Amino acid sequence: MGHPPHLRGAFVKPPTADSVTTSFRHRYGASPLHLILVLASFALACYAGLRLLRGDALGVAVWFVGAALLHDLVLLPLYAVTDLGVQRLLGHGAREGTAKPLIGVNHVRVPAFVSGVLLLVYWPLVLGRVGHFTITTGLPADVFLGRWLLITACLFAASAAVLAVNLRNGGRDASKARARARARRAARAPRRRNDH
Repeated sequence: MGHPPHLRGAFVKPPTADSVTTSFRHRYGASPLHLILVLASFALACYAGLRLLRGDALGVAVWFVGAALLHDLVLLPLYAVTDLGVQRLLGHGAREGTAKPLIGVNHVRVPAFVSGVLLLVYWPLVLGRVGHFTITTGLPADVFLGRWLLITACLFAASAAVLAVNLRNGGRDASKARARARARRAARAPRRRNDH
């Protein structure tokens, strides 16, 4: 039955752009734009690395190895223990064995991470080891610590404000969900009485 063998392929629809994208997304796990952006970022990183190594290859290699060792042996254990402490502090009310999300943890993690990155990048200025940077920045050496502390305080204040809004909206959503659940139970109760 069906079409003769020489006509079967004639009625197959050609693939559309949408089906090709869906097939690609299924195989790759993300859109083609994601792959293009990842490849572009790798190309940019390779270009920057080649430009960086052109000046002092040995110094750059020592700096990368030292930074990796400092991160893996000192900084990673330090902020892992700090994060665990924050989780225990903010989640001490959660019962053991429950999957209750720790709402405030990310509101501490994000500003601490941004502040830490700023300190890591600008530590000579923040710690007053300005030296030849004074000519470049045009600012006195004693302003950077205060500005870094102010930025850190603003980051934590903004994060606390976002947390407060989220908790207020979450409380409203929770009360609405409880009201809907009560309404559903109340709607089911007369049916059960009528069934008996």
